[in-house]
Amino acid sequence: QEQLVESGGGLVQTGGSLRLSCAASGLTFSSYSMGWFRQAVGKEREFVAGISGNGGTTDYADSVKGRFTISRVNAKNTVYLQMNSLKPEDTAVYYCGARWGTAYRIANYPYWGQGTQVTVSS
Repeated sequence: QEQLVESGGGLVQTGGSLRLSCAASGLTFSSYSMGWFRQAVGKEREFVAGISGNGGTTDYADSVKGRFTISRVNAKNTVYLQMNSLKPEDTAVYYCGARWGTAYRIANYPYWGQGTQVTVSS
């Protein structure tokens, strides 16, 4: 059974850093593109970052470009999101997803994790 499990969320002050992890099981990890999305209270889920199956291609939302870095280690079936220079507006539940193809920004992923809360205090 396919499963994605996020970890690494928490409370951090403005300007701080966090690294999120998403561990996958039950799927051929390297065959899937991976994406990170986030959803703040009262808002729709929005794209944050995406990465191709071999890690050679990445994409970022303008709001996080230059501050966040997505990466993956296929040998560990894990994708990461390094978040630096965090702002209060980054506060949200962060979800990872797995999909075929490279349409990272489209949220119709077949597989999602349960989410991890990130809170940035001002």
